[in-house]
Amino acid sequence: MVGPETYATWVEMLRSLVPQGRTHRLAVVAAGMLQHAVNVAMRRSRRRAPSAKACKALIAATEDLDASGEHGEIPEVLKKLFRDAGVSPNRVNARGDAYSIIDTAIQEFVGWEDMPWE
Repeated sequence: MVGPETYATWVEMLRSLVPQGRTHRLAVVAAGMLQHAVNVAMRRSRRRAPSAKACKALIAATEDLDASGEHGEIPEVLKKLFRDAGVSPNRVNARGDAYSIIDTAIQEFVGWEDMPWE
């Protein structure tokens, strides 16, 4: 969707950042990647209908920005990105509770335009 060079850069970024990175920062990076992919998909959809499931899922997610809703293919897109980078999105906090960078990234993606202080 974003091209092989961009995707390769994203994979390298995750490979480098995830092992020691903080989830709240990594989630914003991954959400930014999704936002960029949406922009690419939107530009392409203006020229012709998007064909890839991931493109359709990203466009649909921006049209129905509900953090508690179903996110279709978006988790799968992120899982593939993390898998290709050879890093795990799964974490355990200090209390021993498991969580995922992917879930946090989706929340950041869905709330990208939110500015609660305004």
